Amino acid sequence: MDGTRTVLDVEEYPDTEVQKNRVLTLEEWQEKWVNHNIAFHQEGGHQLLKKHLDTFLKGENGLRVFFPLCGKAVEMKWFADRGHSVVGVEISELGIREFFTEQDLSYSEEPVTEIPGAKVFKSCSGNISLYCCSLFDLPRANIGKFDRIWDRGALVAVNPGDRKRYADIMLSLTRTGFQYLLSVFSYDPTKHAGPPFYVPDAEVKKLFGSMCNIHCLEKVDAFEERHKSWGIDCIIEKLYLFTEK
Repeated sequence: MDGTRTVLDVEEYPDTEVQKNRVLTLEEWQEKWVNHNIAFHQEGGHQLLKKHLDTFLKGENGLRVFFPLCGKAVEMKWFADRGHSVVGVEISELGIREFFTEQDLSYSEEPVTEIPGAKVFKSCSGNISLYCCSLFDLPRANIGKFDRIWDRGALVAVNPGDRKRYADIMLSLTRTGFQYLLSVFSYDPTKHAGPPFYVPDAEVKKLFGSMCNIHCLEKVDAFEERHKSWGIDCIIEKLYLFTEK
């Protein structure tokens, strides 16, 4: 127990600027899908989301739920099966098609007229719509506002220099009474260049604190064997719940 407590109570790392100029292009993200370099995908869904789902949903029905940088997250099907409406955005068309195929969902596709080259893929049931485009182009499609945002693998994947622009878009998509669930990672950023990028508590507060009450719901030891190749021996996942101020 003492060892676990020490890991979870690790201090914030001081080198918060070391990754600030790191940039991955949209093409590099698309290549990750083509090469199946998607260790970030969780086939069984996100366990902390599952644990805190009731807190997140508050027993409400017919919610609009947004998945930024959704990939083929199985949780989209969880929410749709509960009667909620899911909207996601993902740069990889391959990832979107794999989602519908793996979840055995029939779908249609159509161009997004406001965004040249973009498409939207819609489940035939009508309650899942996934936009294939850059997240930063998405506001032009006027997708409306959301009751819930599930941000897992999104803020931590956005280039650090784009975080403020990203957070501003996320907050612009929230409805009155929203709940926003965010997963971030804490590890020594001098040892791994990212992504996922290190997002310290202070950054979370700077990005979202003006409009949101911020609660850290849980911290867990997220270290896996694959993280050894990053040159680290400790990685903590933190789950935050943002509510309207």
